[in-house]
Amino acid sequence: MNRRGLVALLSSALAACSPLSALNRLGPRDPAERGPLNVTYGPDPRHRLDLYAPAQKPTQSMPVLMFFYGGSWNSGMRQNYAWAGQALASRGFVVAVADHRLAPRYTYPAFVEDAARATARACELAPDHGGDPGRILLSGHSSGAYIASMLAFAPQFLEAAGVAHDRVRAFAGLSGPYDFYPFDVPASMEAFAGAPDPRMTQPVNLDLRRAPPTFLAHGTEDETVRVRNTTALARALEAAGRSVEVKLYPGLDHKDVVIALSRLFRSKAPVLEDMTRFLSAHA
Repeated sequence: MNRRGLVALLSSALAACSPLSALNRLGPRDPAERGPLNVTYGPDPRHRLDLYAPAQKPTQSMPVLMFFYGGSWNSGMRQNYAWAGQALASRGFVVAVADHRLAPRYTYPAFVEDAARATARACELAPDHGGDPGRILLSGHSSGAYIASMLAFAPQFLEAAGVAHDRVRAFAGLSGPYDFYPFDVPASMEAFAGAPDPRMTQPVNLDLRRAPPTFLAHGTEDETVRVRNTTALARALEAAGRSVEVKLYPGLDHKDVVIALSRLFRSKAPVLEDMTRFLSAHA
């Protein structure tokens, strides 16, 4: 099958809400070292992560980049995002893609605490693969961007996992929900059920004076997580005197922003280039 036919096939699958694993099965990959895979970071079966590194190691150590996938806090598998891990690793990072416990069985802050523990474990592994655990970058798409933002903006989560918050050099959020209280859709109502102070589950309401440099990307046609989430967080960061860069991609919807990281759909928008340029500049 030629490239045009493959793009058409995958576009159809994604439009039909087929799993993003289609990119793993059919799409071309960026060169990267895969492994170790299926690393345990806690006692639950979902406490697993996969590590990726550049195929050609640079002469200097690389930042550790955590990538958290989306799935409304209630679904997702790290194996379906190997293509994203490889794409990011090919740009000069040691990348970890981690699973977390899922709602509705587990609610906030369980998935954020899991992400913190995964970060600590990735930092333990990183030196053996050229990574520098003193330089952590946090990223994610959709609910994964929310999780990464809480690690970036609420120091207590990483510190409880034994990771000093000042090791976080930057955060990059793709199509993330940052300002969605009151909870008005089943996914958020389930994931945040019982939160003692619901307003403080929202990144826009946190004390952002210690926030790391932040990159926020969103598609203008996103009807799943509205662009206002990104613009509201950007305003809050600016009000706190923090550095923030916003990229709004015309015509892109919710899934487009993350699949633009892949080799096959990279022509949709320069998301990978913009994101990794920012992260590298601050790492």
